[in-house]
Amino acid sequence: MSWTRGILTLSLSALLGGCAGYQLGPTGGQTAGARSIQILPFFNRTLEPRLGEAITTALRKEIQRDGTYTLASRHDGDLVVSGDILSYQRGQISFLSTDITTGRDYRLTFTAHVVVRDRITGRVVYEENLTGATLMRVDNDLPGAERQTLPVLAADLARQITAALTDGKW
Repeated sequence: MSWTRGILTLSLSALLGGCAGYQLGPTGGQTAGARSIQILPFFNRTLEPRLGEAITTALRKEIQRDGTYTLASRHDGDLVVSGDILSYQRGQISFLSTDITTGRDYRLTFTAHVVVRDRITGRVVYEENLTGATLMRVDNDLPGAERQTLPVLAADLARQITAALTDGKW
């Protein structure tokens, strides 16, 4: 009986000890929804179309999903996020076995310069270049595959921006 009690006590302490670092709610010390954030459309400085709209939409969705900030859609937010997409790159990482010049798998990346300002003071509270990346497999239609992969790429960058806003020490 004492052997079973010892195993149960050990299991319970391991379970509770594993949750010791978990924090419910925002991790940056803010109160959820206490501040609002306005996301301006990102400016696309690359030759690849639709990148600005993709990252702006993905970032708005990610901010709403995270819940640390409320999304200011009809009024000015406490913080204003703006950005420029600086680069877009597509690199081959594997090739067809029958044709070593035709790519099969690609790594897509794009870098955005993100600026967050306090709306009232105009002071820059965060500024950094962040890069989103994803993998893409192409069968016969490279533009079609790229078009389908763009939301995944934008979502990766949006997660990084949101993490920088919620967890950052600024």
